[in-house]
Amino acid sequence: MVCCDRHKNAGGIIIEELYREHWALVCGFLLRRTRDPHLAEDLAQETFVKATRALLGWRGENPAAWLLTIARNVLVDHLRRHRLELGLPHPDELGVPALHAESLAVRDVLERLSEEHRRLLTLVYFEGFSLVEVAAMTGKKHTTIKTAVWRARTAFADLYGVPHD
Repeated sequence: MVCCDRHKNAGGIIIEELYREHWALVCGFLLRRTRDPHLAEDLAQETFVKATRALLGWRGENPAAWLLTIARNVLVDHLRRHRLELGLPHPDELGVPALHAESLAVRDVLERLSEEHRRLLTLVYFEGFSLVEVAAMTGKKHTTIKTAVWRARTAFADLYGVPHD
């Protein structure tokens, strides 16, 4: 029983550290997707409750990536439970042009990129993760991810045939 108490206490310390270090990241991730600060905080709290329950199954990999995965699942569960759909921001807000027939060419170019470049561009431009979130998920520095995304965009532009700076 002492062993279990020690593990329980260690788990409490671990989840407290995870909470302190990653609350802003998880809450920001959910806020960008819900655009509702109260809902984002509620979902972030639920994320950490689920993380506490799942702590024994955590293999010790990147904690930010693990927590963001839980947060995404909590958000999807919430949307399904309430039969909600998140409204998309206006394309002008995102700086994304309207879809055209060129989307097939874009898909083709993405397939020809290296796995790393394709993954980075997908995370940032299709899944909407910020550079800070991608850095947390990959365990790399923000500046490293910023440079890698710039290189991925350059590689994409080269294959797509668009002049770039």
